[in-house]
Amino acid sequence: MTRKPRVCIVSPALADANNGNWRTALRWSRFLAAVAETQITLAWDGTPVDALIALHARRSADSIARFRAAHPRAPIGLVMTGTDLYRDLKTDVNAQHSLECASHVVVLQDEGLHELPPAARAKARSIVQSASRLVRTDQASGHVGLVAVGHLRDEKDPLTLMAAARLLPAGTHIRIHHIGESIDVALGYEATRTSRQCPHYRWLGGLEPGAARRWIARSRALVHMSRMEGGANVVIEAVRSQVPVLASRIDGNVGLLGGDYDGYFPVGDVAALAALMQRFAADAPFAEHLAAQCRAREPRFTPAEESRAVRALLVDMLAARAADTIIASSPRTDTAP
Repeated sequence: MTRKPRVCIVSPALADANNGNWRTALRWSRFLAAVAETQITLAWDGTPVDALIALHARRSADSIARFRAAHPRAPIGLVMTGTDLYRDLKTDVNAQHSLECASHVVVLQDEGLHELPPAARAKARSIVQSASRLVRTDQASGHVGLVAVGHLRDEKDPLTLMAAARLLPAGTHIRIHHIGESIDVALGYEATRTSRQCPHYRWLGGLEPGAARRWIARSRALVHMSRMEGGANVVIEAVRSQVPVLASRIDGNVGLLGGDYDGYFPVGDVAALAALMQRFAADAPFAEHLAAQCRAREPRFTPAEESRAVRALLVDMLAARAADTIIASSPRTDTAP
């Protein structure tokens, strides 16, 4: 019986981090389980494998460099997950070296392809993430429930949400629930202070993924304020729950929701976010319009579609390895008589 190929998935975070990198690694491992033997690890430990898939160019750079040095012809799939694509690639030599080492490059939404240099773009593809469908009908009545989901760190721009909440009028029907661990202690302090001083804002801290997903599904809209994003899975979860998104206009959001989506606000613009939330709460046709736009995007975000794309990536990686092996082992025909 033909053995399954062995694949090492290097993730800069494991289950205890409860972040996007870990959840992407876990989904991909499950998608590949029927066709490959997979392991998820923080770093490649030298175990022989047929292919390496590494998340994040800078944070997985050591594993990528060691694997390439040990196996010059073996396939490496590099998944650019966010800060590496939109920040590190411009200045970090380790991230740049990872991109050079990779035989295959993945970005998590189509706009990300434009950030790559031409040589890398030629070996790159977009694989959009997915989520299961979860639609709830028990949305609270009497107020407009909005939710933001993301650990408290600068890239997620939680201060813009807190400041926008303070701009809402005292009698507003909007209620904002903010979910995420306080990765930055100062941001956690500010979230606690805003919860005490602003009656329509509440910071819930970190929740396990299932609980956070249920909060999204029962809310009227997701607020996503990020300054930098590879392609946020929480946006996809909202769309799969038929919950519209009020999103910062960054490539990571535009690549998921489309350039013509009408629920954007300028990055870091507190007044614009406050105005967008109030319009969403007061203007039912506008809220339904955003919901309809999100419904039109939903077919892109199914697990079946992501699974197909991930398996196709592995097939291409292994085919490239086989072609290299044939070329390397072929007898030379250009020797002099």
